[in-house]
Amino acid sequence: MNSEKYIGLDVHQATISVAVLDHTGKLVMECILETKAATILEFFAGLRGTLSVTFEEGTSAAWLYDLLRPHVARLLVCNPRKNALLKQGNKSDQIDARKLAELLRGNYLKSVYHGETGVRTLRELARSYLTTTKDLTRVMSRLKALYRSWAIPCAGRDVYYTRHRNQWLGKIPHLGVRRRAEHLYQQLDMMKHLRQQARRELLAESRKYMATRKLRQIPYVGPIRSALLVALIQTPHRFRTKRQLWAYSGLALETGISAEYCYGKGQLRRSKKLLSIRGLNKDHNHDLKGLFKAVATRAVPLLTAFRLLMAYTWTSTFCPFSRTAKQNWPTRLAISPNI
Repeated sequence: MNSEKYIGLDVHQATISVAVLDHTGKLVMECILETKAATILEFFAGLRGTLSVTFEEGTSAAWLYDLLRPHVARLLVCNPRKNALLKQGNKSDQIDARKLAELLRGNYLKSVYHGETGVRTLRELARSYLTTTKDLTRVMSRLKALYRSWAIPCAGRDVYYTRHRNQWLGKIPHLGVRRRAEHLYQQLDMMKHLRQQARRELLAESRKYMATRKLRQIPYVGPIRSALLVALIQTPHRFRTKRQLWAYSGLALETGISAEYCYGKGQLRRSKKLLSIRGLNKDHNHDLKGLFKAVATRAVPLLTAFRLLMAYTWTSTFCPFSRTAKQNWPTRLAISPNI
């Protein structure tokens, strides 16, 4: 007798809707759980058989994955962007949980990587550094936008410097606008301090990983970028080849073609239609793509530079280090080997 059960979880902040299917697809149980570790573990302790569980990637996905992983046979965190079935028909928490269980049973779900806990501290520090950097950039843009709104030229970086601050504030005629600029300067000073603190902590943690030292041998990859690469990629075992790394970085080409074959003289032949390229894939890690864009040079076609860089990253960091690859890398990319 097959005792396998397929469990779909629709996770929310306060509650989790649960749907349990047996191996034939019959609904055997539905319930609503409180989003608490003790309640969830008590529910799964009462289930018998081989348990396969799925839920969508979201705010609580990492916490729930770590909680359930030791207690189930199979755990899949699915990509909500690929679950087209959930958008059809009526929608409710119980319906979504039931559809997730059905998709899991049919093996139609696309997984999101979870499971590498060895670099979690580095990953969280990298996330803190990236978000702080974005917040700092946002404040700087708001400050320049304020000056431009009053037709005050503010090209360059002098507008951000402390020594020129009173001079720039004196150019604003309106008192209320001047007070707003002062508040933005206070935010700027605070964000600069937080960014420096996040940077120091990220660098201190990255020194514990040998991969960062190898990555720094790549031209224009310094301590910060090497730490971000390790934090964002986590482990090579999540990618079968470097082509999957291209897609994860947003550098894979999306193609399209129709009516590929035709019959000629009684034989099946491939048509002469050209394969149309629709651009780069949109479902990717934007931070990783931005990192590669910052490193890649325009000495060769940009996409080629990206892929050469990632191929070298894959070879030098995740595979046995090749001296030949190290020597040929600067020549292939046509850039100086000096960092």
